[in-house]
Amino acid sequence: MDSESVSFRVANDALSGAVSWVAKSLPAKPAQPVLRGILITADDDGLTLAGYDYEVSTEVKISAIVDEPGRIAVAGKLMADITSTLPNKEIQVSYDGSKVTLECGSSRFELPAIPLDDYPELPELPADTGTVNPGLFAEAVTQVASAASRDETLLMLTGVFMEIKGNQMLLASTDRFRMAVRTFTWNCTAGEVDAHFLIPAKTLLDAAKSMDASTGEDIEIAVGASEAEATSAKLFGVRTEGRKTTTRLLDAEFPKFRPLLPKQHTSMATVEISPLLDAVKRVSLVTDRSSSQIRMEFSAGQLVITGGGADAGKAEEIIDCAFVGEPITTAFNTGYLRDGLGAIKTKRAVFGFTQASRPVLVIPEPETMPEADDSGTFPTPETELTYVLMPVRLP
Repeated sequence: MDSESVSFRVANDALSGAVSWVAKSLPAKPAQPVLRGILITADDDGLTLAGYDYEVSTEVKISAIVDEPGRIAVAGKLMADITSTLPNKEIQVSYDGSKVTLECGSSRFELPAIPLDDYPELPELPADTGTVNPGLFAEAVTQVASAASRDETLLMLTGVFMEIKGNQMLLASTDRFRMAVRTFTWNCTAGEVDAHFLIPAKTLLDAAKSMDASTGEDIEIAVGASEAEATSAKLFGVRTEGRKTTTRLLDAEFPKFRPLLPKQHTSMATVEISPLLDAVKRVSLVTDRSSSQIRMEFSAGQLVITGGGADAGKAEEIIDCAFVGEPITTAFNTGYLRDGLGAIKTKRAVFGFTQASRPVLVIPEPETMPEADDSGTFPTPETELTYVLMPVRLP
């Protein structure tokens, strides 16, 4: 331990929020016992709480009255559980050389301190590359991250691909059965950077959602202050007022996805999202849980949705649909379809088809739908969000 004794007082709502945020990124089964700990540094500026497992680091600063400065480490998830149940009063935390004591109201806890000798040194946050609105960033990451794979044997598919070209940022992910691509404008302060990275999807999603949009302050994306630094980056960092997190980038090559994005369509449909989601939810009640697929028949004026399993019966829903081109029948995994529709923020979604067995485009409805060209095909409308869905094989 750096100090023989440490003592500070802090509002429990502030402490509980900080502890729970750091503890969320701690590993459930750490390779080393020390990695389950939260490192608390108490000094004249208040408290700094941090966690690190050699992959992800988190750090948050909060105000506190520090009576005796120093550093301590305690089991993070246990401390998060304790502080979340304590009343919203001042909490007294003290360390006597062997144990950490928490006192709040009539409650008192004694926790064993984790030795600091083996605690890893926290990584340095890379230099800032640019800033972005936290609400925009969280929305874009949420829209894309759901399409990333959860299969750890396919490392290149478990991440979100991020591409920076000056003030344009692109995010993409795929699990081979679907793909999501989102583009948006941000403020690149490092100049005309042209670089790309592969970031673990879960970590990026947690970081994006945890940044407070209510402050009105932009968040800082940190992969380096120049193109040379960004292209050789090993860490991806996000920083906002009082919080920062880093994650080690995935050392894998993301698939070349652009050729897979449909450019032309033989038929297109626009459907109101809310009634479509309701219909899909009802029909999926009788689908086979192992495959969870529904059949969709698109034709002029209507969409017929059917589903059923051997034991659960059958269901059918008919909803309005604006449709141009040759009628088409296809089938989708209901979970993948609902994820795609849920990512779209417009009232209506556009479906673009080529063949029943070929990937289907699902995008927000544009202000103007494209006209068919001389060959009778429809070009893909310009859009910031593209969701590509692979149909399942019809029986």
